[in-house]
Amino acid sequence: METFSKLTSMLLHALETREPTVDLLDSFVDHWKAITNYYIETTDERRPVRQTEIPWHLRQMLDILVYEEKQQGVDETGSCMEYLLQHKLLETLCTLGKAQYPPGMVQQVLLFFSKLLSQMQKPVLQLVSVYRPVQKLIRLCALPGSHTEKEEAQFLLAVCSRVKQDPHMLRYVLESLDQSASDPSQHCTQASNHTEPPPPSSPLDSSTCSPVQSEHDLLSVLLRLTRSQTPSVCLKAYESLLLLSSLQSGYSAEILCDHTQLGQLLAGRLQELYTLLPVESLDPGEVQSWPRTPWSSQFSRRSSDLRSDTPASDHMTNFFSWFDFLDHLMREAPEQVLAVKLAQCVHQLWLLDVVQPQLQHTCEQAVLVSTSVLCAAVRLVQSSFLLDQLVRFLLRTHALMHLLLQHCDHISDQISMVSLCLVDELLQKPHRDILDILVLSFLQSRSYLSPPAAGQDDRHAESNETNEDSDDLEEDPFFSDSLLSDSQVLLPPLSSSSSAPPPPSVLGSADDVVNSFLCLVPVQVRSAQLLQQGGYESYVHDAHTLVTECQSLSLSWDWSVLSLPPLSSSSSGELEEFFEGHLLKVLFDRLERILEQPYELNLQLTAVLSRLTAFNHPLLHEYLLNPYIHLSHCSRSLFSVLIRLMAELMQRIQQVSNLTDRLLNIRRHLLGLDHSAGLEHLTLLRGLIVLEEFCKELAAIAFVKLPLDQQ
Repeated sequence: METFSKLTSMLLHALETREPTVDLLDSFVDHWKAITNYYIETTDERRPVRQTEIPWHLRQMLDILVYEEKQQGVDETGSCMEYLLQHKLLETLCTLGKAQYPPGMVQQVLLFFSKLLSQMQKPVLQLVSVYRPVQKLIRLCALPGSHTEKEEAQFLLAVCSRVKQDPHMLRYVLESLDQSASDPSQHCTQASNHTEPPPPSSPLDSSTCSPVQSEHDLLSVLLRLTRSQTPSVCLKAYESLLLLSSLQSGYSAEILCDHTQLGQLLAGRLQELYTLLPVESLDPGEVQSWPRTPWSSQFSRRSSDLRSDTPASDHMTNFFSWFDFLDHLMREAPEQVLAVKLAQCVHQLWLLDVVQPQLQHTCEQAVLVSTSVLCAAVRLVQSSFLLDQLVRFLLRTHALMHLLLQHCDHISDQISMVSLCLVDELLQKPHRDILDILVLSFLQSRSYLSPPAAGQDDRHAESNETNEDSDDLEEDPFFSDSLLSDSQVLLPPLSSSSSAPPPPSVLGSADDVVNSFLCLVPVQVRSAQLLQQGGYESYVHDAHTLVTECQSLSLSWDWSVLSLPPLSSSSSGELEEFFEGHLLKVLFDRLERILEQPYELNLQLTAVLSRLTAFNHPLLHEYLLNPYIHLSHCSRSLFSVLIRLMAELMQRIQQVSNLTDRLLNIRRHLLGLDHSAGLEHLTLLRGLIVLEEFCKELAAIAFVKLPLDQQ
């Protein structure tokens, strides 16, 4: 065999100085006849193809085609390529491969097609004698029990790579598009002048071309290969799908969107992987905190590391790997229409058809797992198109949004916890609608203000007027002026790099606002200093980080130019009745029960409230961080809720003996320094500790956000 190869190389070298076209054609035809003669002369049908000379003849034919192309001009097609097209050699090879005669023939055919498509420089896929056999060969891929997955994946990658180079060729490899209008006689003339058929003058009419997908279509075959147990095969299938989704031609993107089921297939795979999750055995906490699982990571690990000890973890890995792949695909797709279409399919097939019924289920575990998956998905998503569909699903459907917020105040603390976590994750995404829908739309009228407060722009205008909560604060024996100076000493100087929006209303100095929150917790029940923990510097540092994060999210929302809207009033001239919105209502209701709730739930609750206060919107600043606003009748603010909560706390704390020692033990227990904390009044005292930390967080956030001229 090696001798024959050397002779052929010598022959080709010798032909360079003679008439190459005629001699190359003779050699090309001789190799083809040698292949066809094998079928005429052989009597052993069980002899494997590798034991014949067929693979060698195919390699020689390919070498001749490649060599001939290099000798031709840009607009010329060589006689060997003309012969291959006119005599439909590719059709014949495809038929021989399908028949698997001799055994293993399909592997050789796949290799020949792969090298032909990848090594030929001139476009050939638009030729009828090429794309028809290519379509037939695609139908032979990813069949059950196939032993040629590697060759199939390589062939499909070659097809997609060729389409990537010439996007208009996509219509020639997708059987879902009707090519019957093409003139079969075109291939000879096109081969001669190396031109391509003109693209349609207008896009295909979507009303007449429905996206009917064959299970043996290119896209379906690629999707089946992504499930291969062979990593190299799976990787090539992923890469092929990415090549198709990255087509630059708008017309090709329209074909993928409107005339194939690419979106449905990819989203359907996500739905399938989700339904495989063993809901009964999953730990919601583990699901909620699932780490990013890059789709390519499964191919970079050793085969021994591909599977975990638990099937549940394997299912989670498969689901989030595919989720990351879709997210990556939508981020990288240059044509927005394709990313939008895929995101819409994910919304319909996964979120609406599968997740929504689970959220509405009466089974607590189903609600926990589905909410936990959504929590992880919102945290991990990076594509703006997929994020928009998640927001649409969770917040733009009134019934579902109402259900989600109801779950934040569920009888099950676990469901409340994970639902609050989902809200927290939403607030960390760069999507303006989230805050608008959940909070700002309800504050826009500013009807939480009482009429006397309207138009008052300075502290002196209300120096002699205080609301009921302020009176309670001043009259309470646990609050005294001596506390203010103590708090002020602990405040570090504000960094000159801090920035904040214009003050919503100048009702007090920065010191007044900050100390209003610092002094909410009386000295008698404070416990942080008992362990000599860090001072307010650490709180201000954390607050600065949080405010900076929220600022970066809202940079494109033009909040810096916003001012407080005028007060809205009804036709009778009276202020509209205020409703704080479903989210703030739930948060305030739960905050009022902070002394009765589990410690972890209280931490998540205060984390959501802290994040809301950190956003630099004038309405949020006024309503959540301004202690001096005059509230309208039956309205409440964050500060007023905290004042009432402190009054309740001071009544209930009278029942606790050895308060200082108990608080010290519980703080040590929470820090992991002591495991002997008693159970008596445990929930109450933990709630007190969370409350103390929360008030310091709010003071630090207010300190960072207030303008320098108020410092």
